[in-house]
Amino acid sequence: MTMLATVALTLAAGTAPASSPNPGWDAEWPSKESWCLTDHVQLTSERMFLKAGESYFSPDGNMIIFQGTPRPTGDEPAERYYGMYVAPVARDGDGTITGLGTPTLLSEPGSSNTCGWFHPTDFTPLRAYTVLFGTTTTPPNEEGASGYQRGTSRYTWQFPNEMEIVTRSVRIDTIGGSGSGSYFFGGEQTVNGVCAHPLGDNTALWSRDGYDAEASWSPDGRHILYTRLKPGGDDGDLWIYDTVTETHTELIAEPGYDGGPFFSPDGTRICYRSDRRGDKALQLYISELAFDNSGKVIGIAREIPITDNDHVNWAPFFTPDGSMLFYATSEISHGNYEVFAIDATGDQKPEDRAHVRITDARGFDGLPVFTPDGEWMMWTAQRGAQVEGEARPSSQLWAARIDLDAVKARMNAEKRRIEDRKLEEGFGEYMPGS
Repeated sequence: MTMLATVALTLAAGTAPASSPNPGWDAEWPSKESWCLTDHVQLTSERMFLKAGESYFSPDGNMIIFQGTPRPTGDEPAERYYGMYVAPVARDGDGTITGLGTPTLLSEPGSSNTCGWFHPTDFTPLRAYTVLFGTTTTPPNEEGASGYQRGTSRYTWQFPNEMEIVTRSVRIDTIGGSGSGSYFFGGEQTVNGVCAHPLGDNTALWSRDGYDAEASWSPDGRHILYTRLKPGGDDGDLWIYDTVTETHTELIAEPGYDGGPFFSPDGTRICYRSDRRGDKALQLYISELAFDNSGKVIGIAREIPITDNDHVNWAPFFTPDGSMLFYATSEISHGNYEVFAIDATGDQKPEDRAHVRITDARGFDGLPVFTPDGEWMMWTAQRGAQVEGEARPSSQLWAARIDLDAVKARMNAEKRRIEDRKLEEGFGEYMPGS
């Protein structure tokens, strides 16, 4: 097994920009988003990563796990696939997120990696964490990989048959004998005098042919929700693994690709995307879980469609109170994905479900997640500086303070507008004596 070490990639702890860092690309998003997003900060750097994305906070909000492709130095070739990294979150004395510390590589060189997650209970704040992620361990066999792509879009994701879900422990050490303050690495500021070190090797939770990935633990740590594709297939289904009984249960087996599942904060529901209509216009769903008397998930009690339109809607994620889903959508255009929020309560039809736009910037915005306290949103965006010779800003990690109360207020106003519209439509159809 290849020895893994902390990667010498250090991201400067920045400050929230008062204006767009790339006005030639888009100078208006700070003001357009200020109704709900403030204190924007770019977390990963285009100087260090060709691209970075799909990030998640640890249960204490002190660490993140994310995918990244490091920018090669000199004549070195670029990595073909994402690596999996963890990094500490930098904050100032007021708790404002200012950047990241030194990222640590968890995956094997050359492997394809996706969808990391922290164990919700097996951790000691800023001391030790357990994570899982999908990995091929070795370079995947391209001939055996299938994938998802909408038309001629450049955005794709692959389903290598070698992909399996692994776990790993991460130890946090202090630098220079100090557990607080900042230190400098390579001439740039990092955070809190901490450095992450992976322990042991990546350990597969189970091994079988086919694609197993897109996994996350339930809030109590008992169940692992994941997507499975049989060898060579592209019909992804949702499964759940019970770590107590060590059994797998199929949850969603609709035609087409069902994936990207997450538990609700209370562990009673899941959200996910599906292309079961066969038109590559992904739709969002929420399902209520069914449990037996021992607390084991035994299936789906009820599935609720959340969207039903011609857009690509994906990467849904519950707000910390479970009342809304934030997600990425092509509703504006396929060249400008944005983050929207949608009501995750009730049984109304998708066309009657209130939703509001969150991000408002040129380029891609998607994969939104939250700190456990709901104070910050982190997502993947193309809005930073452009590297010379590149056509657009690269995908990097961003964070901003989010006002979920403001989002709920706008959502409630949209709900009232929908109800008023339905009343007007009902009045127009009313016939005296009917």
